Amino acid sequence: MSGASAAVQHDDQTQLRRDADAITALGVTGVQARLVTSDGRNLTATSGVASVATRRPVPRNGHFRIASVTKAFVATVILQLAGDGRISLDDTVERWLPGVVHGNGNDGRAITIRQLLQHTSGIHDDYPDYTSAEDFYRHRYDTYTPEQIVARAMRHRPDFQPGKEWRYSNTGYALLGMIIQRVTGHPWHEEVKDRIVRPLGLHHTFWPGTSPTLPQPHAETYQRFKPGEPLVDVTKQVSLAGNGEAGLVSTTADLNRFFRALLGGRLLPPAQLTQMKHTIPVGKEFEPLMPGARDGLGLFSRPLSCGGRYWGHEGGDSGWISAVGVTADGRRSVTVSLSGAIAESADQVLRVVQAESKLIDDALCPAPNAGRMRH
Repeated sequence: MSGASAAVQHDDQTQLRRDADAITALGVTGVQARLVTSDGRNLTATSGVASVATRRPVPRNGHFRIASVTKAFVATVILQLAGDGRISLDDTVERWLPGVVHGNGNDGRAITIRQLLQHTSGIHDDYPDYTSAEDFYRHRYDTYTPEQIVARAMRHRPDFQPGKEWRYSNTGYALLGMIIQRVTGHPWHEEVKDRIVRPLGLHHTFWPGTSPTLPQPHAETYQRFKPGEPLVDVTKQVSLAGNGEAGLVSTTADLNRFFRALLGGRLLPPAQLTQMKHTIPVGKEFEPLMPGARDGLGLFSRPLSCGGRYWGHEGGDSGWISAVGVTADGRRSVTVSLSGAIAESADQVLRVVQAESKLIDDALCPAPNAGRMRH
């Protein structure tokens, strides 16, 4: 390694560690981050602890629930099916799931697969969640079928007419999981495994089903349901739904490999990747959390401070927050996992998300003090 390359690596590593420490300084229990540089070097940083009881360090290759980052995998499968000519993104939901989206003004004949992918379907989310420590202990092993998730949504009128606005919808991705099963005859997670996980060698990415535990190594994660209440260890639980909108377990190394392959054109034909990257502005409720973000089909793009935009996805679930960012050419990527992301207030949530976004931006923008040009 040349002296210049060593300096660049040192600067990248130092900045990654500094940004991870800035996140735990806000009260997050543990952070692990992994940057893959354009020449394939893996740089990792951890901060905080994996357990508040034992104070053991956060593992650099820990497993975690990736929550809504799962949506990028599901969208990739849908677009592969479109590339194979087995579906069209302009097919209606009714064509593949007759009678499922109906009632209270909901109409599957007016909603397309593309609108489900891009959160413009208007379907209202009525998503199960834990409201207290008692609620968590009572329901942490509960599961919901996609049909049950959709039925909850059908009790509500749509938020808007299909295609007229943007609002994040987990229910839309539960429907996409159902469509994958209808088209292929296999559950969405089996198609993810066969089409993405196995070909890319993602040996630590899997759907846990009804197992409430994570493989070692992993950090514990925590939640405080109300300010002033004690921390609750929420690591051991079954993913409430995990029906296409969430549910996968992975690692920072595997997620970097997936997103680099996706943006590098290894998973989708050019036409489908182009459609995936056709974006629209996010809704006003997301703008404070993701300034300048635009939503594609299972991918978000966001501006970089050094110019251009990056691609990726975020996820959050019962104490976990995760995010992935990759440059447009798929060559430089970063994944960060937060465990014990304890939110005492909306302001604290915003500060944590901003610190996480800064880590991604710093990782994807070349270090200026190492003599590299910022683009």
